[in-house]
Amino acid sequence: MKKEFVVIGLGRFGGSIVRELIHQGADVLAIDRDPERVDEYAAIATQAVAADTTDEQALVSLGIRNFEHVIVAIGEHIQSSILTTLILKELGVEKITVKAQNDYHAKVLQKIGADQVVHPERDMGIRIANNMMSNNILDYLELSDEHSIMEIKANEILAGHTILDLDIRARYGINIVAIKRDAEVIVSPMADEEIRLGDILIIIGSDGDILRFEKKALH
Repeated sequence: MKKEFVVIGLGRFGGSIVRELIHQGADVLAIDRDPERVDEYAAIATQAVAADTTDEQALVSLGIRNFEHVIVAIGEHIQSSILTTLILKELGVEKITVKAQNDYHAKVLQKIGADQVVHPERDMGIRIANNMMSNNILDYLELSDEHSIMEIKANEILAGHTILDLDIRARYGINIVAIKRDAEVIVSPMADEEIRLGDILIIIGSDGDILRFEKKALH
């Protein structure tokens, strides 16, 4: 059975979600106030509708309660984002993910019951900054305010040593949860796994511990 989603707001962020969900085989109802944007996604989404999502009756008429996950990707209008989220919550939508413009917006969304709040511009900025600061950092994902997952490329300092030799968990408080080696992915690598030059290490830990590891082991 196909998963069913609603994406409200068809700007760059919402539009990219629609395209990827469709690519992944999901059914997507795409909604925007702007008829031109709706026309753009008419041939991409399962269904595309022009509607004002701050109007409760408009959402009811679209059968919004029948969808398991609604993504509110409204861009510039914070008030519309908040009101739409509030109405979705009151209608009993099972899961609501909302794009936040800033920290204040995020706090309000959390208080009114958004299940997940995302900061795409901020998170992308952090990822780009991390990539620019170190040639060894390939990707970054924030898990919470204090913990992250990071992909790093093993350099000469790490290569040729086993995980046990490096004692990364005891010394830095971080864990190597997987190693990507060419087409192979080693999940939960054993302590005697030897790291090779160019391996991609997927590490998890607090931001402070990851920063200490980066400064001491990657430079």
